Amino acid sequence: MKRVLLSGIGTLVLSGILVAFRAQIVEPPARPIAAKPKNIIYILADDHRYDFMGFTGKVPGLQTPNLDRLASEGAHIRNAFVSTALCSPSRASILTGQYAHTHKVVDNFAPLTPGLKFFPQYLQKAGYKTAFLGKWHMGNTDDAPQPGFDYWLSFKGQGVYYNPTFNINGKQIQHKDSSYTTDLLTDYAVQWLNSLDKNKPFCLYLSHKAVHSEFQPARRHRGKYKDMKINYPETMYLTASDTSKIWGGSKPAVSPDLKVNMADMPNWVKQQRYSWHGVDYLYHGAISFNDFYRQYCETLLGVDDSVGRVLKWLEDNGQLENTMVVYMGDNGFSFGERGLIDKRHMYEESMRVPLLIRCPAVVKPGTKVEEVIQNVDLAPTFLAYAGLPKPTQMQGNSFLPILKGDKKGAPWRDRAFYEYYWEADFPQTPTMFGVRTDRYKYIYNHGVWDANELYDLKNDPQEVNNLIRSPAHQEIAKELRSQVFDWLESTNGLQIPLHSTKQKRNDHRYLGNY
Repeated sequence: MKRVLLSGIGTLVLSGILVAFRAQIVEPPARPIAAKPKNIIYILADDHRYDFMGFTGKVPGLQTPNLDRLASEGAHIRNAFVSTALCSPSRASILTGQYAHTHKVVDNFAPLTPGLKFFPQYLQKAGYKTAFLGKWHMGNTDDAPQPGFDYWLSFKGQGVYYNPTFNINGKQIQHKDSSYTTDLLTDYAVQWLNSLDKNKPFCLYLSHKAVHSEFQPARRHRGKYKDMKINYPETMYLTASDTSKIWGGSKPAVSPDLKVNMADMPNWVKQQRYSWHGVDYLYHGAISFNDFYRQYCETLLGVDDSVGRVLKWLEDNGQLENTMVVYMGDNGFSFGERGLIDKRHMYEESMRVPLLIRCPAVVKPGTKVEEVIQNVDLAPTFLAYAGLPKPTQMQGNSFLPILKGDKKGAPWRDRAFYEYYWEADFPQTPTMFGVRTDRYKYIYNHGVWDANELYDLKNDPQEVNNLIRSPAHQEIAKELRSQVFDWLESTNGLQIPLHSTKQKRNDHRYLGNY
């Protein structure tokens, strides 16, 4: 009996030890689940006007389902502006977080200032895989690989729409058989995404040539909008002497509420109508205005398709919820307002850009952001999303708190500052500086015998009633002018950056090619 009892006790003790031991093995302390990487995809379109998207209703019949999706599933930044409405300066501001007078890429020919740092360089150091694909178009670099990118694909200058030659990681690769640049860039982008370790963060910078002139849509989109109705802007005919010979349509009715001050409309605007950047002789008569307008819309469809393909890759690979997808234009574009086409100037259709952000971890679907966001704010925002501090040389600020709906953070700017520097190739548009508030816009036209400009955006959204000599608005004009020059002084912008190219140095007769 004793033997049996001892055996039973021993069995009980041993069982207890085994249960305790098993508990230690089977129920270890819970380990934290690794957070998914915070990926960034930045898609930049060229010359995309802020209201040419399907969901805005600006262009009847225009279809951009993928851009519409970004807006509905994320945020639409309704007051997004560039600080310079020109390709190279704006792109340099996006990459550096600096104004043009600071990074010195003041036009499409100015060389990159030695020592400039681009936001992908900081992401790269933080462990991100980075890639640049598309139009670089800055200064003296041509299509050569740039710092901050593990993968590089670009092309020389503006590039071409069909059969491009790409510089892929330093090697020239030709494409033929009517291959379309927008589609090819997306093909390579998806190919690069497929090569990644999905447990590590990445930053893809997809920089389209489209929709830069001269517009060429993908074959599948040619003629889609050949019968599109064109809503000509009321102000298109203000400076016209003959309204019958160009457009083949009836002159639009002008609202009786439209107050126009033709006496103080700048001469450089009036005189540009019959020029390279005017509706009566656009690109020296190479294309009619109607075809120009419709082909722009058709070319934009390829960009929208590209956005859709990128979103599909994110969905298919489980990365849609942890990736910040940002779509933006590098500047806007005029389609007849005041008789102008192109950008460069400070009117709304030029300095205002589309900016859409989808990021479920940050942005609630259908968010509409009313704060003023500028291109210099993109770099700090990307770094903040990645958990990195803003470098001291960046002049923009992260608007991540605004996207999150945090109204308790640091006060945000309520105005956008602007600068544009005269170009020898296009001398019809002067150097200008300005500021835009939620009510007024002040434009200082520098170096020309002409009128400066003041517009009440609430009562004159088309910017045709110049109040610069209105007695009731002198204090406002004076205050805004002071703000412009205070901004320039505080950011070391009072010295106009000049540059010279070999072409102009070697030919003293050079007058531009307009």
